[in-house]
Amino acid sequence: MRRTRVRSGAIASVGYDPATAVLEIEFTSGDVYEYFAVPPSAHRGLVEAESIGRHFLAHIRDVYPDRRVR
Repeated sequence: MRRTRVRSGAIASVGYDPATAVLEIEFTSGDVYEYFAVPPSAHRGLVEAESIGRHFLAHIRDVYPDRRVR
């Protein structure tokens, strides 16, 4: 999945596939996770957030099913 770099201390890049509702996040540690059944509004809220890391913790992590890719 193609990801876009973001300005965050914890998250390096974010990708989203609206056809499958999969959000892919690369962390600054190098870990990559996919989050499933993520609506477009959740992706948009993440990339437009003032603090992407805080938004991720509050609205993505532990909300959507995930799997570690790398």
